[in-house]
Amino acid sequence: MHLLNSRLTQLTTTPLTMPNRLLRHQLTLLGVVGVAYILSFFHRFAPAAIAQDLQLTFHASSAELGSLAATYFYVYTVMQIPTGVLTDTWGPRRIVTLGGLIAGIGSIMFGMADSLTAASMGRLLVGLGVSVMFISLLKLNANWFHDRHFATMTGVTVLLGNVGSFFATAPLSALLSVVSWRSVFVALGLVSIILAGLAAWLVRNQPQDIGMKSLRELDGHAAHAAHTGHWLDGLKTVLKNRATWPGLVVSLGMAGSLFAFGGLWAVPFLQDAYGMSRTLASAHTSTLIAGFALGAFFIGSLSDKLGKRKPVMLAAASLYCLAWLPFLAHLELRGGLSYALFFVMGLGASGFTLTWSCAKEVNPHALSGMATSVVNTGGFLGTAMLQPLVGWAIDAQHSTALTRSFSDYQTGIALLFGFALLGVLAVLFIKETHCCYVQGN
Repeated sequence: MHLLNSRLTQLTTTPLTMPNRLLRHQLTLLGVVGVAYILSFFHRFAPAAIAQDLQLTFHASSAELGSLAATYFYVYTVMQIPTGVLTDTWGPRRIVTLGGLIAGIGSIMFGMADSLTAASMGRLLVGLGVSVMFISLLKLNANWFHDRHFATMTGVTVLLGNVGSFFATAPLSALLSVVSWRSVFVALGLVSIILAGLAAWLVRNQPQDIGMKSLRELDGHAAHAAHTGHWLDGLKTVLKNRATWPGLVVSLGMAGSLFAFGGLWAVPFLQDAYGMSRTLASAHTSTLIAGFALGAFFIGSLSDKLGKRKPVMLAAASLYCLAWLPFLAHLELRGGLSYALFFVMGLGASGFTLTWSCAKEVNPHALSGMATSVVNTGGFLGTAMLQPLVGWAIDAQHSTALTRSFSDYQTGIALLFGFALLGVLAVLFIKETHCCYVQGN
């Protein structure tokens, strides 16, 4: 935490030119929208810890469980480009407020559901509500922080989000021994509604909204050009740009496999294939999240310092892909080796977070919301595909035995590895931006 505080102080302070009230607003948006984003990550990964509870409560098969968990990702995927359009037109303040209200209602519905259908509807509303948080936070980062710090602030953002992922693993597993999963989600719904109110009250879209100059103007440069045409023309500009698309495929493969595994199948896999308890398996997913969070925090800063995107991303993506091989071979994971493997896997997976910086830098600044949303679609599309696909693969391989074994997961693990490999190959087609806008805007 000391490291994070010192890093934020460094990023948000510029001698003589940075007013205190600008710093105050920067910290406010990180506090309010950042906490809302933390909740979105919690909802993303929580099904892994409560998988058995959900199956027992709703008498669900593996495929049905996968579909329930993926409902979040279906709507999240569909909403990414509309969210990008809305952040560039309405501004993030409005949609964070609306999203928080919808997510809160959905979480309460999920916690009170009396059927699989009702639970799916609740989770769909949660996905709809939280789907706006990340792109909104990236837009706020682009507006409230220096261009040269965007990748670093993206790392800070992902680190904040993964606090939610961490609480959705081992801490949630421990909490479930005291309270029911239903109580947890009802309480989180109330928190989301409170955050929506705080966003409407405290968050502003850009420094100009409080009568201040933009960050570029404070640096002595001309402000970024505004987009003057129709929003549809801006979206066409982003979609027609060939340099936008490789990042989507990187995210599809790497983020898709990471979220599908860590967000649902990691805990059941470790329990069935390696005989771990739910608490121990959840501790491994916590380690996975910790590796991803720390990797995302440092990889953006490293990329900014080196002035390179592509080689950093390629090294991390390759590490992530290699981390799947011990699972494919069903190697025995003795002692701390299993924890080390999960940490390395998370560390390597963080490479895909640079795709947001690349997407922003190959498109006009005024269209940063749309550009990052297009790329971000890939990760959630991949997860929405993989969570039920892996479930169907498990059901297809599952024998008549009462318990599942490694052989039941073989095809599913191979699918996850295949997506990870696709992500590595797509990095080769990323356009190197040297950490600045390549269109001269």
